[in-house]
Amino acid sequence: MSDTTGFRILHVMIRVLHLERSIEFYTKQLGMTLRTRKDYESGRFTLAFVGYDGVEGFEVELTHNWDQKEPYDKGTGYGHLALAVPDIYATCERLAAAGVAIPRPPGPMKHGGSVIAFIEDPDGYKIELISRP
Repeated sequence: MSDTTGFRILHVMIRVLHLERSIEFYTKQLGMTLRTRKDYESGRFTLAFVGYDGVEGFEVELTHNWDQKEPYDKGTGYGHLALAVPDIYATCERLAAAGVAIPRPPGPMKHGGSVIAFIEDPDGYKIELISRP
């Protein structure tokens, strides 16, 4: 086993087609804060990092390539992000009222006891909500 002392998860990166729409989704619908945003003129892209206040060491990096005009292919390797929520039913009601897609409404897992739901961000990335009172 290698020495991994001091390692920690920093962020997960997803490519987004419309940066402002994605920032608004993660901040307004999921309650994250825009932590940093930087344009890279020479590379024609912008990086925006969002995360939860009081939670250090994990963010979502939203990468916007300025010249991308078509939605990204999600492929078969991407699964989902997962967020713990205190009241999954109320959260899903609020998100549905805001027009957020909820392909898997809240309810018990088929093969376990957790109550989960799946929502989609504006680019179609799946986000699992897990009830954690």
